[in-house]
Amino acid sequence: MYERILLAYDGSAECRSALREGAMLAARCGAKVFLLSVVWDTPGVRAAEGLQAGAVAQLMEKYKPILEEGLAKLRALGFDPTGRIVFGEPAQEIGAWAREINADLVVVGHRRQSFLERWWSGSSGAYLTDHVGCCSVLVSRNVISEERFRAAFEDRRAKQADRAEASHPVA
Repeated sequence: MYERILLAYDGSAECRSALREGAMLAARCGAKVFLLSVVWDTPGVRAAEGLQAGAVAQLMEKYKPILEEGLAKLRALGFDPTGRIVFGEPAQEIGAWAREINADLVVVGHRRQSFLERWWSGSSGAYLTDHVGCCSVLVSRNVISEERFRAAFEDRRAKQADRAEASHPVA
């Protein structure tokens, strides 16, 4: 059903849950996984860049370990993920990369924001679904514990090993 899944990842608890849910779905579908971290272009970031040249570059550097953390988790699960860090408005950047990689599904986490947080972080009208017209969007709200997640992948690996052994009996 899904062959190319894009996971948006910023290292937050919500995005860690989305990564888990997306990875479980990708494993079931045998999908290729892409991981995107977006350094959000907010009024605060623009003000910081105006006061100190290079503020955006510093933020991009800060996000590298976050992206690497997500990629490492996916590699440990047996995926060969492709990752990218970009600067901009998240909905636009997620939509642009989803189109570029021809994604079937985009998985994102959901985080509630106060009015002030929404105002400070930029346009509240930038709906992801408006920018991702090429595929489905899964908004992950299902909290999957690390223990449950590991157990699901261990169970999956055991079933794969059993199937491999059954298809290649020892003579």
